Amino acid sequence: MNRLHDADRRDFASDNYAGAHPEVLAALVEANGGHQGAYGADDYTARLQEVVADHFGAQATAWPVFNGTGANVLSLQSVLPRWGAVICADTAHIHTDENAAPERVGGLKLLTVPTPDGKLTPELVATQAWGFGDEHRAQPGAVSITQSTELGTLYSPDEVRALADQAHELGLRLHVDGARIANAAAALDLPLRAFTTDAGVDVLSLGGTKNGLLYGEAVVVLDPAADGGLGYLRKMDMQLTSKMRFVSAQLVALFESDLWLRSARHANAMAARLRSGLEGLPGVVVTRPTQANGVFVVFPAGVAEALRRRWRFYDWDVATGEARLMCSFDTTPGDVDELVAAVAAEMA
Repeated sequence: MNRLHDADRRDFASDNYAGAHPEVLAALVEANGGHQGAYGADDYTARLQEVVADHFGAQATAWPVFNGTGANVLSLQSVLPRWGAVICADTAHIHTDENAAPERVGGLKLLTVPTPDGKLTPELVATQAWGFGDEHRAQPGAVSITQSTELGTLYSPDEVRALADQAHELGLRLHVDGARIANAAAALDLPLRAFTTDAGVDVLSLGGTKNGLLYGEAVVVLDPAADGGLGYLRKMDMQLTSKMRFVSAQLVALFESDLWLRSARHANAMAARLRSGLEGLPGVVVTRPTQANGVFVVFPAGVAEALRRRWRFYDWDVATGEARLMCSFDTTPGDVDELVAAVAAEMA
């Protein structure tokens, strides 16, 4: 097959735009050839359990899946009864970007809370954690947070612990959507378990695609008591891959070494470089903290349209003109500097 795209082009729309990391592709080649057991009965999925235990504790169990939406739906289904509801931020990916999959596929009710920075607090959770025993209201059974959040902000271990303690006191479970958990760990300069297992999280959607995988994520059960039938739910939700070794091999390649951390640190550093360059330009307003690998910005009139002749990026808030620029493991300093220079040229 002939290459159909410009392999030198890099955009700022999403870290999903990036290809697969060469070390991940090499791992797929190594995992290929010969026969291995299907549906997870393979050496790579067994090795993944050891790798996950190294990061999250001996009690942790990994369930590889195809994608992040599947990981989130499965995680929440596993901790909720049929009548359960999930408390989440109104900007949460499960609410805004998963096409109602938690409701339609998972059969869950989402109880959303407005937040100024994408982060829940015990006080905000309390606004939806009520009606227990009321047959007329979906019963709160879980709290879901995102690390790092959709607005690029981070939870500290203490903030996660406060939410976990509140949830457990109310008989709820705490779920973390960790699509960009590597970026959070890199920014916090902490091991993954410091703000998950050690902070009281029950179940985690462990992200990989946004950090260099071809495809694939995993549900990681941190408290064994939170596994409400994942072995059955994964098949029911069409997230059980027959050739699972190819998902597991990617996750092993990412998390067995420091590849996950190297890649996330680089993406974060490129976002910091981008912010530094943009906020020095008059008329450009950086609207939110840059704590991970995203920069939120409002350009002067006409600049965004001109930039789109060369780069792709998303409008975050059309009403205000706010755009989101994402950096990836393969974003280069030259990519960043070229964009900053283009903004300066348009304004001049």
